[in-house]
Amino acid sequence: MKRKSYGRDFGLSSRMFLTMFTLGLLYIVFFVVMVNVLNVGIFAVVLIMGVLAFVQYFTSDKIALLASGAKVVEPDEEPELHAMVERLAAMADLPKPRVAIIPTDIPNAFATGRNQKRAVVAVTQGLWNRLEPQEIEGVLAHELTHVANRDVAVMTIASFFSMVAAMLARFGLWGGMFSGGDRDRNSGAPVWLIMFAVSLLTYVISWVLIMMISRYREYAADRGSALITGAPEHLMSALQKIASRMTQIPQQDLREVSGMNAFFIFPAGWKKNASELFMTHPPLEKRLARLAEIAREMGRPVDA
Repeated sequence: MKRKSYGRDFGLSSRMFLTMFTLGLLYIVFFVVMVNVLNVGIFAVVLIMGVLAFVQYFTSDKIALLASGAKVVEPDEEPELHAMVERLAAMADLPKPRVAIIPTDIPNAFATGRNQKRAVVAVTQGLWNRLEPQEIEGVLAHELTHVANRDVAVMTIASFFSMVAAMLARFGLWGGMFSGGDRDRNSGAPVWLIMFAVSLLTYVISWVLIMMISRYREYAADRGSALITGAPEHLMSALQKIASRMTQIPQQDLREVSGMNAFFIFPAGWKKNASELFMTHPPLEKRLARLAEIAREMGRPVDA
């Protein structure tokens, strides 16, 4: 039975919309400058990056599983985990995704897949062994919310033109290194230098905005977990245990999985003093505070 929502977080939704709108506006300005001001033929670059983004989108599940070393398991191999995922998926009104286990002691989880029918939810052996069943359910519900919100598609679209800007910045830099330094007839500045500066600025700003979108989607997934399970305190406990365990994992082990940080429910190598501006996930304290607020709205007990 699908859980009833306690109402959407309109503040979060509006911030997410404003960020996406600003990102789209940035890309429009970027293309206007490139095409109309610098007369740069960027359509070939867009085509190349479009093909790469297409491949990434349609193979996202395979890439993520391969990068993490996850192995898809059948119900007879992990019956308890499959039962949890099936029950929570039914409560979230989702098709049951594939289930995978990651052979590492680092407690974590992620979800991927281009759509709800192609989704896969993966948990590490460390998370399965160290968390209580209710806490694991909170984590799984978080990941299922990512599936429900089609976050793989959203982040692929959001980052597409950022990749284009990054490639054009490299082309501009290479053009300056190997060309004779052609100059723009209006300003006298080399075209390659203007192209490099505009592309680099676009990439930096868009990267910051994409990190903001990523953090907002984590907040949304936390909220979704609370609404699916009806017990926000279970996800709160899970996040605290994961964060505590991270401090006991050798740095070398954390670096080996750091490439999956954007996918994980909690980034490996998390540092409390890192600037939020450059984080894929919100700070732990803010996530816990929001979950506590949801718990109070739902009349659930929350430790002081």
